[in-house]
Amino acid sequence: MQTSRDRILTTHVGSLPRTDAVVALLEQRENGSKIDTAKFGGIIRQSVGDVVKRQVDLGIDVVSDGETSKISYATYVKDRLTGFSEEGSTESAKPHLDLQPFPDLRRKMALLSGKRRFNRVTCIGPVAYRNRGALEEDLSNMRQAIAAAGPAEAFLNSASPGVVASFLPNQYYPSHESYVAAIANAMREEYEAIVQAGLVLQIDCPDLAMSRHATFQDLSELEFLKRAELHVEALNHAVANIPMDMIRIHVCWGNYEGPHTHDIGLEKILRIVFRVNAKGLSLEAANPRHEHEWAVWKQIELPADKILLPGVIDTSTNYVEHPDLVMQRIVRFANIVGREKVMASTDCGFATSAGYGKIDPDVAFLKLGSLVAGAAKASRELWR
Repeated sequence: MQTSRDRILTTHVGSLPRTDAVVALLEQRENGSKIDTAKFGGIIRQSVGDVVKRQVDLGIDVVSDGETSKISYATYVKDRLTGFSEEGSTESAKPHLDLQPFPDLRRKMALLSGKRRFNRVTCIGPVAYRNRGALEEDLSNMRQAIAAAGPAEAFLNSASPGVVASFLPNQYYPSHESYVAAIANAMREEYEAIVQAGLVLQIDCPDLAMSRHATFQDLSELEFLKRAELHVEALNHAVANIPMDMIRIHVCWGNYEGPHTHDIGLEKILRIVFRVNAKGLSLEAANPRHEHEWAVWKQIELPADKILLPGVIDTSTNYVEHPDLVMQRIVRFANIVGREKVMASTDCGFATSAGYGKIDPDVAFLKLGSLVAGAAKASRELWR
């Protein structure tokens, strides 16, 4: 994994807006409709190439495939693992704690964001990796796109065992612990394949933060923290064969414009997050609920073997941050943890599920352009 040795490098969390053609195909597949496999593969391949080139042309250093082939960053695994039902709901069992008192707000959010297209299916049998073909297509498409566009570095996203268990309820395993362990054993194959392909592995872990006020809202804070520790142990088991400097993780509190009044504080989870055997730590740090937490790094030291990927661009509004603001955010972190330990990133993905979200696709890329411009300004300030 590259680091900011002579300037601040730029990246993002992974998902980027998908084209209408891609969204239509993913929705057809999700609904079980018959699709033309050759047409599907061709459109996905072309779209990955286009989105990688667009990132490189903007000046993003460490790029992704935009999660183009995935209906959602967490639920896509149902198409690659055994043990899940065919049918599911698009909604969670309960609204997030911060949204429960505001039914009118929930309706307005749904109108702005559009319909959810992914299904939260249920685990009804043994979990194992079965569809290696979909993974191989992702790897092939990314290698081809990298060869054409020539980015400094590239990564692919994969869901953590804990976030899979948070999105897809269990009706088969005798306990949450055994369910998460089974997912970890199955996902090991995907994690290792990404790194063996020469790509940095990003594991998405909102289960270490967002799940506190979402899936696990009925737990006490102490019970949630113990569950987060369990998820970290399962994840570390799954990545045991991978060098930690090829892994980065993303932790967030939910990529939606809500009150977020029940988000657990960064200071309460950070030492648990540190236990993940990963070099890069991607965390929200730009939105109004979490920007103040830059000060946490004054009290809790970043471990010597890790780097910080703070979000300096908000991904839940269509405001385009001024490059000077981006610069200020970057410099603030660099002055605490060291310039070489900071890689500028976004709070979350711009399209964590296909066709869902309020961010205009072109605005998303404007925001990434501001990220690049702000990082350049920060570099001049930090290396002068």
